[in-house]
Amino acid sequence: MLNDSPARDFFGRLFKPLGEALGNAGVHPNTVTVVGTLGTILAAFLLVGRGYLFAGCMVITFFVFLDLLDGAMARSTGKVSKFGAVLDATGDRLSDAALFGAIAYWYGIEVHDGWLLAAALSCLVLGQATSYVKARAEGVGIACNVGIAERAERLIIALVGLGLQGLGVPYVLDGALWLLTAISAYTVWQRLRHVYHVSAAELSEHAS
Repeated sequence: MLNDSPARDFFGRLFKPLGEALGNAGVHPNTVTVVGTLGTILAAFLLVGRGYLFAGCMVITFFVFLDLLDGAMARSTGKVSKFGAVLDATGDRLSDAALFGAIAYWYGIEVHDGWLLAAALSCLVLGQATSYVKARAEGVGIACNVGIAERAERLIIALVGLGLQGLGVPYVLDGALWLLTAISAYTVWQRLRHVYHVSAAELSEHAS
């Protein structure tokens, strides 16, 4: 699911009734997670990677919204589980990698632009690092809900750029990738700084 953010909260409330209805109909939330992940991966490589940018944007957006339903379904059916949370986070990482990997492939193979290939790969790597720092911090007991570029914001920027580029607006995806590279790198730094300060404060308390 999209990470905690104003965008995630808004769309989560918007789709909550549908999620509850599907849960009450007997659809398992893990099924929705798997379908959303596989749909995003297939759309990324079959559409975006082949240059069908607008179509790819629309299909991926659908599956991103579908991914918002699993949490509401799990809560409405009482099927909230640790496995579901891990499955959901794994699906998010695979979906993001597929999206930016497909964009990188398109720039490298179809457009032959090495700089934008590098920008897309930077978005992929930094997006994974952003999520990893948060997960690792929480693994050692430090809450890390900080940073200007949560997953929801990163996806919105990428998909808007992808869709507009697909409609023929020049350079918009290029700009989106460079913007994402910058704000993702800054977010990684913000989270590492936060963890450092919290860890240093804990050490000072133990030493005093």
